Amino acid sequence: QVQLVESGGGLVQAGGSVRLSCAASGVTFSAYHLGWFRQTPGKEREFVAAIGRSSGRPYYADFVKGRFTVSKDNANITGYLQMNNLKPEDTAVYYCGAGFAWEYSSNTNHYHYWGQGTQVTVSS
Repeated sequence: QVQLVESGGGLVQAGGSVRLSCAASGVTFSAYHLGWFRQTPGKEREFVAAIGRSSGRPYYADFVKGRFTVSKDNANITGYLQMNNLKPEDTAVYYCGAGFAWEYSSNTNHYHYWGQGTQVTVSS
């Protein structure tokens, strides 16, 4: 059974940094593409970043380019999202997802497994 567990969220001041982790079990990370999404109340889950399944190439939403870094450790089956220079509008529940049909995807429908989410709150 595949499980994803996010951690690392919390309250941070604007301009600060947070690193989110996504610990996986029951999955071979090298066979999956890993993505990070976020969601605020009343809105759909939106793409933040992803890392290519075989290439390891990172992909980012425009609004996080230059501030966030996505990575994964295949040996430890853990994904990471380093978030720097955080802004109040980055406040959301952040989810990691894993899928196996694509090299990477920004579409939530292409992800087969999701974590429970971790709250990130950025104060101004």
